[in-house]
Amino acid sequence: MVLIIILLLTYALWPEQEIPPVEETFIGDQIRPLRKAEKFQQEDYREALDKHSADMDWQEADDQ
Repeated sequence: MVLIIILLLTYALWPEQEIPPVEETFIGDQIRPLRKAEKFQQEDYREALDKHSADMDWQEADDQ
């Protein structure tokens, strides 16, 4: 019983290790190009939304 209590207290008081960011792990070299590609993809998506919005405004102006 005492051993169980000691183990539970040890587990509860054991300092938690912070999880390192993915970029700092062994797979970080493969993640960096993916992050860069995500930024380019988001920029392309924003440009497409802007173009679509401009097209919709142009069509509304023609309808009136």
